[in-house]
Amino acid sequence: MIVKIPFRVDPLERETTLHIYVPDDYEQRDERYPVMYMYDGHNLFDDGDATYGKSWGLAAFLARYDKPFLVVGIECDHRGRNRLDEYCPYEVRSSILGEIHGKGELFMDWVVNTLKPYIDENFRTYPDREATGIAGSSMGGLMAYYSVIRYNKVFSKAACLSPSLMVCPEQLKHEIKEDWIHPDTRVYLSMGTKEFGSRHIQLFPYLDHFAQLVQPAMTKTHVVRDGEHNEASWEQLNEEYFDYLWK
Repeated sequence: MIVKIPFRVDPLERETTLHIYVPDDYEQRDERYPVMYMYDGHNLFDDGDATYGKSWGLAAFLARYDKPFLVVGIECDHRGRNRLDEYCPYEVRSSILGEIHGKGELFMDWVVNTLKPYIDENFRTYPDREATGIAGSSMGGLMAYYSVIRYNKVFSKAACLSPSLMVCPEQLKHEIKEDWIHPDTRVYLSMGTKEFGSRHIQLFPYLDHFAQLVQPAMTKTHVVRDGEHNEASWEQLNEEYFDYLWK
C-alpha cells in the first residue's frame, strides 16, 4: 500500500509529499524492513500521480518481489526550474540545461538529517547503512550517484537510471576524490539507446567511466537496447537493479 504524508523541507522553504510504499501486510507483522529512498516520488507508484501519466509501476513490482521493502519517494518541486536546482548539488552552467543554481547539497543534508530519522522513528526499518539505498532517474539519477558518494556512511547502494552525469562531470570527479567510499558499496548505472537520439550516443561511455571512478565500489552498467528517457523504460529495469543492489 502507498502512504502519502505532507512534509516540510525547511532548508528549501517548501512543502512536499512523501509517497511511501509499505508491504500490504505491514500492520499484521512485527518485521523490520530495508529502505530505498527515491527521487521524484510522485512518478514511482501510481499512474494517476505521475507527471506524464505513467509511473515506474513500483507498487505492482514490489508486491510480487521476493524481498520486502519500504520505499520512500520524495516528490520534487514542480515550480518552474526548481527541480533542476534541487536535483543538482553544484552551481553549473550546462550547454543543455542552462544555468543551474545547485541546491542538491542542502536537499541531501535534509534527507539525511531530518527525513531519514523521521522514517526510522515512525516506521519499522533497519536504519543501518547496509539496509539503506537510494535511487533516481535523469537528474534524480545524478543525485543518486552524488548521494552514494557524498553520504556513503548513510547509503550503501544506488540505482542511477539515465543519470544526467554530463551536467557536472568535473565536480563529480572532485567529489569522488574528496569522499570515502566503502568497498561494499553497490552502484547500478543504465542508459537507453533511444534516450536522446543518435547525436547523444557519445554519452554511453560515461557509464563505464563513472563506474570506474567510484572504485572500490562494486558497479554494474547497462546500455538498454531501445530504452527511452521515460518511466515506461525505467519500469522495465525494476527487477534488474533491485536484484543487483540487494542480492
